[in-house]
Amino acid sequence: MKKYIYLLICLLMPVLFGACSKYLDVDLANQKTLDETFQKRTTTERYLAQVYGYLPIEHDLFNSEGGNVPLSDEALFSWVAWVPWLNFTNGGWGVTTDDYATWVHNYQGINQATIFINNVDKNVELNESTKSTMKAEARFLRAYFYYLLLKRYGPVFVWGDRAADDKIDAKTVDRMPLEANVNFILSEFDKAAAVLPKEITDQAWYGRLTKGAVMAAKSELLLYMARPLFNGAKLYVGLKNRNGEFLFPQTVDPNKWELAAQAAKDLIDLNLYTLYQDNKETNSFRRAIKSYMGIYFEKWNSEIIWGRWSDDGFNYNVRTAPPRVVTMGWGGYAPSLKLVDSYPMASSGRYPITGYSSNGQPVIDEKSGYQETGFTDNYVHPLDNFAAFKAHNSCVGRDARFYASILANGMYWINRLHGDKKVTFFDGGTSTYTKTGDCVKSGYLWRRMSDPTNDIESGNWGQFAWPFYRLAEIYLNYAEACNEKPNRNETEALKYVNLVRQRSGLNKLEEAYPEVLGNKELLRGLLRKERMVEMAFEGHRYPDLRTWMIAEQEMNEPYYTRNVAATTYEASWERTKDVFPGKRVFQAKHYFFPIHQQQLSEMVNMTQNYGW
Repeated sequence: MKKYIYLLICLLMPVLFGACSKYLDVDLANQKTLDETFQKRTTTERYLAQVYGYLPIEHDLFNSEGGNVPLSDEALFSWVAWVPWLNFTNGGWGVTTDDYATWVHNYQGINQATIFINNVDKNVELNESTKSTMKAEARFLRAYFYYLLLKRYGPVFVWGDRAADDKIDAKTVDRMPLEANVNFILSEFDKAAAVLPKEITDQAWYGRLTKGAVMAAKSELLLYMARPLFNGAKLYVGLKNRNGEFLFPQTVDPNKWELAAQAAKDLIDLNLYTLYQDNKETNSFRRAIKSYMGIYFEKWNSEIIWGRWSDDGFNYNVRTAPPRVVTMGWGGYAPSLKLVDSYPMASSGRYPITGYSSNGQPVIDEKSGYQETGFTDNYVHPLDNFAAFKAHNSCVGRDARFYASILANGMYWINRLHGDKKVTFFDGGTSTYTKTGDCVKSGYLWRRMSDPTNDIESGNWGQFAWPFYRLAEIYLNYAEACNEKPNRNETEALKYVNLVRQRSGLNKLEEAYPEVLGNKELLRGLLRKERMVEMAFEGHRYPDLRTWMIAEQEMNEPYYTRNVAATTYEASWERTKDVFPGKRVFQAKHYFFPIHQQQLSEMVNMTQNYGW
């Protein structure tokens, strides 16, 4: 399916107008130039490409939106200085912190979309159908930028359909209630979906918006609105804007789960998308691994509803390559020990770790088959099956997604293009631990977006697809909503989570956990575990923890790692909190970002978020 933001659209193409310097002002003084821009097909297309250019670059984990991964408990990146997420994970951020402040950027995108909507009809070289479609694209993008603001800051000021040259007095601006935000966004989504095509057939425009992309965004929006953070959270009861309007719902509305379930099912019922399956590998377990990997490496595959194709393999993959093992590897993008612990066991289908003791030791589900201690000699990686090694038992018998995603201490590098290269993370190992410089501190590297066919030592850093939305997410959205809605549908919830598990070769959830039947709370917890594993490093974990309102429980903890400072391979598998300094901190006020002081200085009547 052709749904990525195609390369020509991904890049900010030259246009005659740049982003506005002030996001509440749009300079239309040069009307002649504006008219000329929208009279011509080429410059009109370039202007729309610019609007697309405001979309977040989520695969750049240093980027403001890509920061969802390092801000969450699924990652423990190796660097301990000069990286933007450190102040956030240790709680040392505030209203003057510039990192991850996306308010201005998204309002600039909103303004540029509005300019396009209000001027595209001037074009004399495009037919009415084409202009209608392009306007629908801009309409969705404008609403999507509001949605990005809503996710990060809570309800914001909605400009709506006001003309681009309708000046707004910043001194009178305040946030609007959540209901007004959501109603506007949903209305714009529905208007766009009514016009946009189901598929893009012109290869030159692969990646432009489709009806399915809009429906996926609607599914996620309504899911988040049903979850506790946006649905009657006690933390925000009583918070009003300057007009005396409550910014958040004052009570819980369980029926919002019905809306979330219906939105996900409507998209599923389009029957346009299927879970990606590798059709070449004959070994069933290797096929399961390759099917999960192929979501990223198989261009235009059937699972991607909307995403972007990145040619910038270097910046991502150099950070997932082990220092000193390959010619160039910075070794920083690492999964947390908690994420590694989360992958289920292939045989039992159960998630092995149920929690942690006060000293960070795992509480193990004895029925899972997991072993935290000991080693298996002459173990062969189920995908990289070219050399045996001494494997820690925690790495044996795991879910297919574990082997697609985790490069663990002791494993071999993902290909043998330059010989077999063993990767060991300890003091004296092949990718040795050092107190300074690049090294792996968690005991693991992330490999999922690193295509084994790339010869990075010859400069071939490759490409990968970054999905904004894919079908597995919609299945999990639907399963969660079916479990939570007043008219609970356990059968549907289990059906769709099991489709996701089946792709990875796992048994049905009710076979792994017979006790889940009739147990809403247990199913809720298992669905959250499945979502953490399936959507790992795709930027979902951070908003999930926040919208579930469990971040205070999950993200106040020391940074536990394997003991890579040890001088032997065997000792390096012990758990410790001494390798990575400090601890993760999440306070109640962190559920929403503060409105930056720069904006508060401009908009003196703006209501700040709780706790800031």
